[in-house]
Amino acid sequence: MVIEVDELKQDKNYQLLKQELAADDPWRLDGNPFEQERYMQMLQLSFSQGPVMNALEVGCAAGAFTEKLAPYCQRLTVVDVVPRAIDLARQRVNKLPHISWIVSDVQQFSTDELFDLIVVAEVLYYVEGIAEMRAAIGNLVRLLAPGGHLVFGSARDALCRRWGHAAGAETVLAILNESLVEVERLQCRGESDNEDCLLARFRNPVRLPN
Repeated sequence: MVIEVDELKQDKNYQLLKQELAADDPWRLDGNPFEQERYMQMLQLSFSQGPVMNALEVGCAAGAFTEKLAPYCQRLTVVDVVPRAIDLARQRVNKLPHISWIVSDVQQFSTDELFDLIVVAEVLYYVEGIAEMRAAIGNLVRLLAPGGHLVFGSARDALCRRWGHAAGAETVLAILNESLVEVERLQCRGESDNEDCLLARFRNPVRLPN
């Protein structure tokens, strides 16, 4: 099932994503050793506590990580702002029945569900600025179940700014630390100057009432 929940912003970053997704493997996610190492580390962070009942992946690109994530989740919701990304990811995982697909902006995505695990990697630097980034993070924190975990990954600030974005990993990590508890942080580097990212797992410290 694919659900489109809001009108998409036609800003420059949205147009950039549409352009990049016109290629079959725009970021070399399948064949690049750096990306494979990054995925391995993200899986390690995501499932260090065991299988997950209800997970949310924000930003699926062509589904390379979705394919690795899905087998460990009883239910998985996948959100991406670009409809083509959803189409490519659905084709890749052969329309598995326990996955819901939603076309939405990360700042506007809304649901009554709470998630035990949220994974958001190489996504937040595509929002327009720091204020929008903070709003998107606040939205994700609201969707995280008490005691749940959020796994974040991004290229570093300097690299993202070189690409023309407002900020990257260090800025987002600082904002996440305002409301969540950082449990673990990893660094992943490749051979290229463009291959340098930080990954981290956060826990929601909010407890359910007795």
